[in-house]
Amino acid sequence: MKPAAFTYHRAHDVREAVELLTELGDEAKILAGGQSLAPMMNFRLARPSALVDITRVPGLDYLRHDADGLRIGALTTHRAVETAGVPDGFRVLPRAARWVGHYPIRCRGTFGGSIAHGDPTSEWCLLAVLLEAGIVLRGPRGRREVPATEFFHGFFATAAEPDEMIVEIRFPGAAPRAALTEFAQRQGDFAVVAAAVSLTIEDGVCSAARLVLGGVDPQPAVVDADQALVGRSANETTWRAAGELAAESIDPPSDGHGSGAYRKRLAATLVSRAFTEAATS
Repeated sequence: MKPAAFTYHRAHDVREAVELLTELGDEAKILAGGQSLAPMMNFRLARPSALVDITRVPGLDYLRHDADGLRIGALTTHRAVETAGVPDGFRVLPRAARWVGHYPIRCRGTFGGSIAHGDPTSEWCLLAVLLEAGIVLRGPRGRREVPATEFFHGFFATAAEPDEMIVEIRFPGAAPRAALTEFAQRQGDFAVVAAAVSLTIEDGVCSAARLVLGGVDPQPAVVDADQALVGRSANETTWRAAGELAAESIDPPSDGHGSGAYRKRLAATLVSRAFTEAATS
C-alpha cells in the first residue's frame, strides 16, 4: 500500500524543526529513522498531513556519561546503543538492543523515535520506565523533562505536545543488576510479552526490585514485586514466585497474537527468566 498524501519538510536544526511543527499544526509528525512511522503510513494506520525530517539535524546522535547519568541523543540508532561502551551500571541497554527488530532496523531506527512512538512493548520504553529515565523535550515554550513513568499515556500516546520533539533521554542512575527478556512469534517481530527488571542483592538477600511488563497493558505496566522478592533469598524459587505474582496481578488483553491467559503464563515465565539473568549480570 501507499501512504496518504502529505507534505515533506527538512529541518536543519532543532529550532527549525520546532518552528515547522508549530507552523504545520497538530497533524505533522517528526521523521527520524522512520522504522515505525513509515510502515504505519503505508498501511494508513497513520495519516500525518506533513513530515518534518530531522535526520540531518546535528548534535542529536550521542551517548554521554556524566554526573547526571547516561544521556542518549534522540537520533542515536539502536545499533549505536548495541555497540556502545557504556559504564557497567547501564549494560542492560546494549544487551537489550539485540531484541530490537532486525539488524537493518537497528542500523536505521532511532532511540528517540522508539520512545516517541510509545509502543507498550518497545524495549526502550520499558527500560526508560524501569530505570526512571527523563524524556527531554524541546518546543516553542522551551525545554522540559518528563519522567518516563509519566510519559506514556496509552497505545502510541505520550505526554509530548504536537509542537514538541524529543531531543534526549536521560538515565539518572545506574542499575548494575538489570535485564530485559521477551517473547515474539518470530525473531525481530514485536514482542507478545516483555519483562524488564532490576534487582539489588545484599548478602544473598533481595533488598530492592523493580519490574515493568510490556504487552499486557496499553502502556508499560509497573508491577509491585516487593512482596515476592524483598527480604527473600536470591534464588530460583524466589524468581519463580515473582513470576507467579506478576501473572496474578495483571489482566492482559486477548488479540490475534494470543489470549489474555496465554499472556499471563508468558509473563510468569519471562519475569522469572529476567530476574535470573539480572541476578547473574
